[in-house]
Amino acid sequence: FVVDICVYSCNARRRTACLTVLLCSSSASEDLGCRRGDFSRKHYGSVELLISSDADGAIQRAGRFRVENGSSDETTDYTPGTWRRTDVHLENPEYHTRWFFKYFLGKVHQNYVGTDAEKNPFYLSVVLSDQNNQRVPQYRAILWRKTGTLKISLPYSPTKTLSVKSILSAMNMDRFERGPREILNPEIQKVSTVMEQQLIGSVNFKFGVLYAKDGQLTDDEMFSNESGSESFDKFLNLLGDTITLQGWAGYRGGLDTKNDTTGMKSIYTVYQGHELMFHVSTMLPYSKENKQQVERKRHIGNDIVTIVFQEGDDASPSFKPSMIRSHFTHIFALVRYNSQNDSYRLKIFSEESVPLFGPPLPSPPVFTDHQEFRDFLLVKLINGEKATLETPTFAQKRQRTLDMLIRSLYQDLMPDLHKNMLNRRSFSDVLPESPKSARKKEEARQAEFVRIGQALKLKTIVRGDAPTSLVTTGLCRKEPWESQSFCSTFPYEMVCADSWGQSLLVATDTAGVMLLDGETLPPVQVFDKTMMVKQMHVLEPQDLLITRADKGKDARLYVFRLSALRRGLEERQLVRNKCDSRENKLEKTKGCHLYSINTHHGSELRIVAAIRNKLLLITRKQPRLEGFSAIAAGAESPVEEFQYIREICLCDPPVVMALVDGPTGENDNMICVAYKHQFDLINESTGDAYRLHHVDANRVNFVAAIDVYEDGEAGLLLCYNYICYYKKVCPFNGSTPMIQSNTSDFHFSWNQMPKAIVCAFPYILAFTTDSIEIRLVVNGNLVYTAVVPELQLTASRSDIYFVSSAPVSSASNCSSRDTSSHSSPQTPTGYEMPVFPSPLGDGKPPCKHIFKIPLSNLVGRSIERPLKSPLVNKVLTTPAPVMVSPAPLISATHSLSLSRMEIKEIASRTRKELLGKRTTRGAEWEVGQWHRQAEEDEQEEHGGRAQSTSTDVYKQRQVRDSSLITSSSSSSSSSSSV
Repeated sequence: FVVDICVYSCNARRRTACLTVLLCSSSASEDLGCRRGDFSRKHYGSVELLISSDADGAIQRAGRFRVENGSSDETTDYTPGTWRRTDVHLENPEYHTRWFFKYFLGKVHQNYVGTDAEKNPFYLSVVLSDQNNQRVPQYRAILWRKTGTLKISLPYSPTKTLSVKSILSAMNMDRFERGPREILNPEIQKVSTVMEQQLIGSVNFKFGVLYAKDGQLTDDEMFSNESGSESFDKFLNLLGDTITLQGWAGYRGGLDTKNDTTGMKSIYTVYQGHELMFHVSTMLPYSKENKQQVERKRHIGNDIVTIVFQEGDDASPSFKPSMIRSHFTHIFALVRYNSQNDSYRLKIFSEESVPLFGPPLPSPPVFTDHQEFRDFLLVKLINGEKATLETPTFAQKRQRTLDMLIRSLYQDLMPDLHKNMLNRRSFSDVLPESPKSARKKEEARQAEFVRIGQALKLKTIVRGDAPTSLVTTGLCRKEPWESQSFCSTFPYEMVCADSWGQSLLVATDTAGVMLLDGETLPPVQVFDKTMMVKQMHVLEPQDLLITRADKGKDARLYVFRLSALRRGLEERQLVRNKCDSRENKLEKTKGCHLYSINTHHGSELRIVAAIRNKLLLITRKQPRLEGFSAIAAGAESPVEEFQYIREICLCDPPVVMALVDGPTGENDNMICVAYKHQFDLINESTGDAYRLHHVDANRVNFVAAIDVYEDGEAGLLLCYNYICYYKKVCPFNGSTPMIQSNTSDFHFSWNQMPKAIVCAFPYILAFTTDSIEIRLVVNGNLVYTAVVPELQLTASRSDIYFVSSAPVSSASNCSSRDTSSHSSPQTPTGYEMPVFPSPLGDGKPPCKHIFKIPLSNLVGRSIERPLKSPLVNKVLTTPAPVMVSPAPLISATHSLSLSRMEIKEIASRTRKELLGKRTTRGAEWEVGQWHRQAEEDEQEEHGGRAQSTSTDVYKQRQVRDSSLITSSSSSSSSSSSV
């Protein structure tokens, strides 16, 4: 059960009383609470009632628009600002959203029609495919209904076939008026193509461009401008190329390309696979007799998005959407050019019914880099038109069209179901192969099915309606979610992990708990295998390590001092075992199967432990006074700092828990728990429980619960199965929370069921069995899907760490949107082709590949970083090494101004020192491993293999295939090869 989260920026000066709930079921995903970054819906503008007057002073009609100006004060004299290019993304890109065209059309798949419990017809398409040729077979299903589509991916198992009924059940459809029946007519692919185009809209876009002189306040004045200024011509050249309309063979955007009735020239460009045609007011036909310029208004007035280029400085009267008499235009982009500093200023007006869309304007919204301004503007316009299609005006029209298509499909094809015995496969298994009976007939039918589909796909491509953003011509650029290799030779199964400085503390299934410091140092054992750790939290500001160890009735919570563990590593003391940790037990936690902690700074540490259907609330006493000596602090047991507050009984054992800090922190802290088919909110002070959300589904898969903040208001995003539901709950009024519907509530669906969720604003990442799905928190729009075979999220409290069976390939650090234009639309890009490890012939288990996504890349600002690596003192034995500025993908711990041989010598000397003293039985496996490594390093130091190793690494770097998981830069590759 997965919960999505909308988090807003915490404003310490205004603690408004509003609580929102976000639920996610992964323990790893709850760790980002205090490092999510600032977020606010206000970044996307506020709704205002806009009024303007005409030239005679008469008040024009008023309209409610959301105004985005990048700042709250327009009159402030801003200097040009900067913004991050990686924040500019096309939302719901066609490469990831046009499923039917990409995965179904022209391929063997199965289609079913039926009627639901409300007697509304529905249409289901199912295909078994390999996910982007990643050797990850999976089912993809599209449920077509008049309200829209639902798309999900389901794992494929060769031992367990998947039925149509189970697919519909995963889509929360369990009741039918008439069960689904299979449709074999290949012409059904035409209907599916039309429906997908109706739902997603056009692949290509037409935008209006209106030129307004300084002081013009009415649309008649603006549309009557016969020509533009020099700065306007410069802006047009920035938007695209000037093309001759007569004989134009590309996308024409409703313009006449035969008789010049709509002008002779226009502005056209291609951006990330989308063809864009601009309806420029000064290029459309001008009529001296027609003051209203109806011909120009006919095009620009019927564009969903219009750019208004206004002359004059900021002190001149500003444009208002009410100046334009159009019931169709929903978004206006106001552009001003400043010749003094050669910059553009942008302001966006969106009709209030248009959902939020990105990217948010920078503050101030001033752009001095013209190419960056072009990228930002075009992406904003495309995202805005896509968002406008979700407004009631367009949604109702689309719903009527879909209802008509699906009902027509149902009425035309259902009578044919009784003519062919093959159609009796209702609720049949969706098989990857044709049935053995009637094999020849079935093979002929499939061949005809594929032929018609391929012809339809080719026709769609030639017509220009194909999602051409599959092949783009953009520049290669880094994306914030691109990962770097952390460790590629870890041989154990990982149970859980958490970051400790720049290192990773890992609990394994058979080798205890180890500390990894990337590729440069071997793993160091902290606990032996008698400590079976299932959950852990590293709290460096509190100098604490909290773990849940063992299982069943013997499971307990343990607390350790990080300083004591670090001192033990530095002094090379014995590896701790279960007996050594008896004094670290929290005694009343015996039998604990789940625990959660509050994750926000500025409040006391609270722990809630679930023991069957009982919740045990534990808090930490006041922090120790500053000035205690290290010896006194080490002698003090951390267990003594914790006190038990109360027990709360539930009706069932919880599956997911999240602690929520109340607005005041006085008797209004809460616990969100998920069990059975519901989410409950529990008052920590009274133990009273209140129903937060009921899940109407036969089966519920809880994923996580993450508390979030929006403008100082706490919140939770409820996510279950494929659904993420944002629920805003006003805080406790006395002892009772005001749980009610709110205009801020919204929901979205994942394409694949998540196992864990991580919030790193402005992004929310879902980790599934074989993919990372990346969306925007503010609106749930998809921006990217990364294919990662055998994926497992391990830690996300600081940076994000995950494990995969596929190694990182360093040949490409580019986004898939920037691939070569020679690829066919249905060909997976090279970026999405990770290299799979070859099978091991010696019977050894394959090593795990651990990857890291720096959180600072995602949140885009300096965040509170943990303390330095616990092993950093053991590495930096040379006096006062000079630190250099790290490269974007190089870990700060390893960014040293040392040569490769110097680093090799330091690492080898450190391992030799460890070999001399760590010879206990608990570390015997380490000794052998380190001994072999030390011998190899010694040979390298004497010149035996150093150069060959470096050469091999260089060759591998040159020939590696590009993969979905982005590799480190060549500098970090060199560092990790050490």
